[in-house]
Amino acid sequence: MSTPTDTLDAAPPARRRPGPRPKRRSRFTPARLGVYAFLFTAALFFLLPLYVMLVTSVKPMAEIRLGNLLALPVHFTLAPWRDAWASACTGLDCNGIRVGFWNSVRIVVPSTFFSIAVGAVNGYALSFWRPRGAGPLFAILLAGAFIPVQVMVYPLVRVLAFVHLFSSLPGIVVIHTIFGMPVMTLLFRNYYASLPQELFKAARIDGGGFWRIFLQLMLPMSVPIVVVAIIMQVTGIWNDFILGLVFAGAKNLPMTVQLNNIINTTTGERLYNVNMAATLLTSLVPLAIYFVSGRWFVRGIASGAVKG
Repeated sequence: MSTPTDTLDAAPPARRRPGPRPKRRSRFTPARLGVYAFLFTAALFFLLPLYVMLVTSVKPMAEIRLGNLLALPVHFTLAPWRDAWASACTGLDCNGIRVGFWNSVRIVVPSTFFSIAVGAVNGYALSFWRPRGAGPLFAILLAGAFIPVQVMVYPLVRVLAFVHLFSSLPGIVVIHTIFGMPVMTLLFRNYYASLPQELFKAARIDGGGFWRIFLQLMLPMSVPIVVVAIIMQVTGIWNDFILGLVFAGAKNLPMTVQLNNIINTTTGERLYNVNMAATLLTSLVPLAIYFVSGRWFVRGIASGAVKG
């Protein structure tokens, strides 16, 4: 004999009345269309000059004289690229922009290494060891990051001339190291401040000293911020013009200075295709770095943005 409880258990579940279905959000709302329109306009604003340079660099001069700036080349040629690299005149020398390319490499590599090394040690010391006077020292370094380069050019010329480093490769490396140290110190200090203090205290209890903790503990944990620092320093030093012009000397002029000499030459015919090819060759290294390691840049900035 069934009980009321059994009857209740066996009863079929009550059906819910079908209510109105939720409306699907439209993919193209006015706000979203406005965002897309803005992004498209911004992309067009930045890509149009690049398109003009690229198209002009593969046209012969006869087509360029027709004035069709946005037209695709009828007779495609890579001769302007070869001339820009190997035979364009940068002043009295006609060896192309390749001389400036290798000069820039010789300047960028040691300058990036030393500025990052000094900035990392400074940031590590200011974050964990905190020596006496660390606050005022950090304030002075930050002030140095905001002083215009032009203000310090003449005093640095006098100092480098006094120590016999003016117009030399070591001299321009020292200059880039000095100017990169404030930003690199700020970058590494913020990153190390986000790391747990317990790691440093545990290393101190285990008997670690200043350099041992830095080299064996902090430096292996600094890969994301080191990548960010490399991107910032390589692009900044590679694109520099004023410091290379003043301090590098005639034998070590970077690629940007030689590009200026090619474009602003006042002798002979103005070869716009060669000028555009030389400009693109000069910008290839920063573009390649951003395309290859852009995600590392965002990840490294985010990792040091919030204190733990």
